[in-house]
Parts: sequence; C-alpha cells; structure tokens
Amino acid sequence: MRISSKRASKMAALSSLSVLAMASQPAFAADESEGAVDDREIVVSGEVLYSNQINAVKTPTPIIDVPQSLTITSKEEILERGITSIGQIIDYTPGVNSSQGEGHRDAVVFRGVRSTADFFIDGMRDDVQYYRGLYNLEQVEILRGPNALLFGRGGAGGVLNRVTKKGTIGRTFGGGQIAVNTFGGFSIQGDVNLAAGENIGVRLNAAYEHLNNHRDFFDGDRIGINPTVRFKLGEATTLDLSYEYADHERFIDRGIPTGDDGRPVSTLRNVVFGDPEFNFLDLQAHIFRANLSHEFSDNFKGNFGAFYGDYDKVYSNFFTNDFDPATNRVELDGYVDTTERQNLVLSGNLVGEFETGSIGHTLIFGGEYINTSSDQNRLNTRFDTSVTDVANGVVDPFFGAARTDRAIFGVSRPLSLSNNMGTLADGRATINSFADLNDDTRVDIDVLSFYIQDEIKLTDWLNVVVGGRFDSFDITVNNVPGNEIRTRKDEEFSPRLGLILKPRENVSFYASYSESFLPRSGEQFANINGSNNALDPNTFTNLEAGVKWDFEQGLSLTAAIFEIEQSSPQTSDNDPSTLDVIDSKIQGFEVQLEGRVTDNWTISAGYSYLDGEQVNRGGPTGLRPRELPENMFSIWNNIQISDRIGFGVGLTHQDESFINNGNTAVLPSYTRLDAAAHFDVTENLRLQVNIENLTDTTYFPNAHATHQATVGAPLNARFSVTGKF
Repeated sequence: MRISSKRASKMAALSSLSVLAMASQPAFAADESEGAVDDREIVVSGEVLYSNQINAVKTPTPIIDVPQSLTITSKEEILERGITSIGQIIDYTPGVNSSQGEGHRDAVVFRGVRSTADFFIDGMRDDVQYYRGLYNLEQVEILRGPNALLFGRGGAGGVLNRVTKKGTIGRTFGGGQIAVNTFGGFSIQGDVNLAAGENIGVRLNAAYEHLNNHRDFFDGDRIGINPTVRFKLGEATTLDLSYEYADHERFIDRGIPTGDDGRPVSTLRNVVFGDPEFNFLDLQAHIFRANLSHEFSDNFKGNFGAFYGDYDKVYSNFFTNDFDPATNRVELDGYVDTTERQNLVLSGNLVGEFETGSIGHTLIFGGEYINTSSDQNRLNTRFDTSVTDVANGVVDPFFGAARTDRAIFGVSRPLSLSNNMGTLADGRATINSFADLNDDTRVDIDVLSFYIQDEIKLTDWLNVVVGGRFDSFDITVNNVPGNEIRTRKDEEFSPRLGLILKPRENVSFYASYSESFLPRSGEQFANINGSNNALDPNTFTNLEAGVKWDFEQGLSLTAAIFEIEQSSPQTSDNDPSTLDVIDSKIQGFEVQLEGRVTDNWTISAGYSYLDGEQVNRGGPTGLRPRELPENMFSIWNNIQISDRIGFGVGLTHQDESFINNGNTAVLPSYTRLDAAAHFDVTENLRLQVNIENLTDTTYFPNAHATHQATVGAPLNARFSVTGKF
C-alpha cells in the first residue's frame, strides 16, 4: 500500500532545477523588496502587516492599530533560525502551542483551542490536514482570538496565515539553499525571479526535502514547486497568478505510551510503536491562486481573488491504544484513512479611505463564496487472531474482552510487527488486513458570506473598529454505508468591535470584542449524523484588552489579557427534545517584545499565562482543558559580532499540561535551548549552522492521546549554504 513510485525521477528533476537556480552564485533569501519598480506595492515592513491586500487584515492598517494580539515571522527570521516547519514557529510564539496531529498534519492549539483547519494562505482558506511547506513564503502571521469577520467559520482561538512570495516586475534575481542535518536529512531549494518584460514578472520557488530524524524507520520526501506570474495590466491594475504542486510522503510516528503515573514512559523513548511499511502518509496537491488588484483612485481599491485546491491524501497507521507496565505489553490499534477534496474559494473586497467631516474612515466591504467537495473513508484494522486471548483461551484481565480490531504485542525494539504481520505477546502469529469499514462519507458544502468593517478615526487619539459578517453554511452529507443523506444549513452573524486609544503616535491601548462559530460537522466535515443534525454551531466569544508600544530604537512591546468563552449546545440527558448550553472559559495573559535592542542585537521574546476549566451539564468540573500549559516562555536573540559573523541563541519553555480531558495523563514541563551561527563568506554567500536542543534534554513536546506522546529530538544540528545573485 505504501505509495512511493516516481520518487527518484522527481528528486532528480527538482535537484537539477534548484542547482540551476544557484549556478550563478549561491544565495540566501533574495531581497526582492529593495528597489521594487512598482512604487504602489506595499512591501512588508515593521509597520504594516501585509505585503498586499489579500492576507490577514485585508486593510492598510499599521500593526499598532490592530486591536488583537498577533505575531509575524518573516522570511529573514525563518532563515536565521533554520526553521523548517510550522511547529518550530509555534515553539517561539506566545499563547499558542503545538499538538501532535497524529503524525500527518500541522495542529495548533490557539489559546487552549486545538485546530487542524484554521490555516490560510494569502488570506484564503487552506483547511486540508497536511504539513505545510515554508519554501515559498514571505512571512507567517499568527493572529490570536476568535474573529469570524475576516475569516468566517472556525478561527475559534486564532488563525495562521501564510503569505507567499509573488513575482516582481522589472528585476531579475535569484537565490537558493542547500542544507543537511545530523540525522541524515537534507534539502535543496531555489528562488528565481525574471523580468520577462516591462509589465511582467515571473517567479519560481521550488524545494526538495529528504526527511529523517531520531526515530527508527522515519523517512520521507517532500517536494514543492510554485511558479507565479505578476502582470501589470495598467497603471492601476495588477494580476497575480500562481500554481503550486505539493508532493509529500513520510513515515507516521504516533509516539509512546504513558505509564501508571500518567507520564510518558521515558525508558521507551527509542521504541517506535508502528509498522515500518504501513505507517505512512502520502499527499499530492494542486493549488491554483489568482488575485486581481485595481486602484480606482488613490483612496479606493478593490481586490478579487480565486483559489482552487485539489487534494489527494492517504495515511495509514498503527498506534498504541493501551499499555500494561506490569507485563510490558501494548495494545495496538490502527486504520487507513483517505481524503479526496476540492476547494473552490471566490472572494472580493473593496477598501476605501475617506472622511466625513473631521472623522476618518477605512471601510472594507467584501464577500466570499466557498464550495467544498470532500470524500473520505476510514478502514480499521482486522487481525486474524482473537488478540486478547492468551494461549489457554483466558480473557486478558488488563486489556479486557476479546476482539479482532486490536492486537497485544510485547514491547521490543523493533516491535514484532512489519508489513502487516507480527508475533503477539503470547507467541502466536497474526496477520492484519484493513478490512473493517469505519465510515465512508461524501460531503458537499456551499458557503456564502458578506462582511463589512469600518475603522473610524474619531480624533488623533481615538479609533473605533466596528463590523460584522454574515455566513450561510449549507452542508450535505451522504453516509454511504447507512444509505443516508443528511443536510443542515446554519446562518450566523459574527460581530466585531474594537476601541483604540493613542495618547502618543507610538503607543496604543485597545479593547476588543469578537465572535466566531464552528458548525457541528466539525473542522473536517466528517458527518452530521445522529443528534448533531439538530444542534446549532458552537460559538466562541473573545474579550481582549492590551497595549502596544513601539520604542524609538525599533523595539515593539505588546501585552494583552483575554477571555475566550465557548458555548456548546447539547441535547439534554433528561429530555432529548430540549437543549443544554454548556459554557467553558479560558483566560490568559500574553506579553511579547520584538525588535532591535542595539544596532547589532535583535530580540524576539514572548510569555503567556493560560488558565481554564472544563464545564459540563453539572457545572464546573474542576478539570483543566487538555493541552493548556499554564506558563509558556520563549526568547530568541540574534547578535551580529561583525559585518560577516553573527550568532543566535534561543530558549523555549513549556509548563506541564494534560494530554487528556480526564486529566489523568500529563506532558511534563520542559525547557529547550537552541543556537545558531553564521558566516557571510561574501555579500552573497552565507554558511550557517543551527543547533537544536543544545543540552540534549529528553522532552515530550506534545501528544494526541493518552498513549501517544511525541518524543522530542535530542541534540542535533543543521548545516546550510545559502546565497543570492
């Protein structure tokens, strides 16, 4: 079942392309922002959140005037820190932490709210579960707090938006990078921009990565190819076209079990609880994007975007479902899951800046149409033995009644399971086939949305943000095994209100209120069967107050307190015809310091405090929400010793948190120290080393379930050669 054909030819082709990109002169990230011909293009800086008007805030709003906590990681920071994944960005972002994602997807916990779907690319929804590449990015934006006004459904705790590189008109430049790590993984990537004419800029970003890490059997390959074209259709009109091909294959590692004390069993940190051949992910995606921008006047602009994504994904995995420390045996479960999804997104907005008397306005009015077709099914394991019977036929007292969808194995390295065959703990041979159909659904979704927001400048020191969004979410689910079709239509209005006080131009105090919602079909539209068909969406409200202060030397300080409240309708236990509304709250505090301390020293530091309690029909439970560390702290320092030599040092700390809602399984707290150093051989050639886990700490950064805790990587290094021409 493992899909691995054409890997060698793809690797050879992409390697040739990337070497060609570097042939003139190896280069680190080409700085296309300098000397851009199109003066009207707003380029990323410390002041403005976006590089064009199709990503996060959609209006030309300085960061200091956005009534919301946010963090931006630029391509320069990605280079300096040797970042290769979304998870590494999360490690150094306050208020958010990572979840395991079952070894096959990005999963972020925004202020205590886990999400696998609140991802956007250039402001367009990107909700398929996969690991997102960074090779073609200008920056990554993480906004915290519910805000459906700009993003629609989801975004319950926040959103993550990737801003891609676009073609640049009037310049030819390029760059590339070759890197290798101490685990044996390596990558090669190229970035070339061509001035194809007076009004055309063509750009190609491409990357190949061979994956490897500290865990047995782990390997994989990731390919990304992203050509883009920018057309200047007139003095006031720009068209961006983009196609991205993603091909990703990797081993799936679901981690290790917890013991009687509820903590990961560190003595098992080198054991992989899976099948070397049948724990895998294979994803292929074709993503098309278009954006048309037109300036009707100096103060009135329109943006019109289209997005189409075709995703074909399969992942297969075994994982630990239970563990008996006394006998050193594990119960394995598993499944194969496939998803075929097509997403079509059409959006448009008009942005105008004008005055009514002495009052200034930045008004945005927009709409969005989304059509999603998603077919998914899951096949569970079926073993040819009654796996909980011991040799004499007695039911196992620890793992319970006999069943054939799970198997009991003795713990060993490697586990006695390979190619769907293995030897059970009692010595019997067993063969698995993924033959038990768990679910098979065909989903069609139509979403129509309209939104309006006005940023009102009442005086030089007082701004008000007010707006709202209407969403019509219509879903049809065909439950194939049950020969049943269910439909539901939700219509939701989501308001947003913000107040910004500016005693000085570089200081703002803000307060905001925002809402979001999540339909009962969930993030991945699995089903609306049973009582879910009758239930209204979960709703999320956010109250936030904070301060933003930009110091003269280039430092920026942000601090915020917040409260997220989730309201979840449930059918009453006593009367199914009535509903109970269960409210849960998460409160917290964040502080973030970023920027230049001196000419040679830049810093990025963040701290967050999070607290919350689960609530059920009986009221407060006294239980803490899962994956909610009380304290998280991170700091990264980059110091330039001379014109050519620089180094960085970083620390990230996360308090212990609960793996499960029952609060019986715990992820221990950890502190990790990272470092980097670079030497610029010439103006266009850089040698760099990035070291992770400098003290070789054993730690467990995240988990998916009680017996699936991720084992953090030991001391490792990544060496890279980067440059530009």
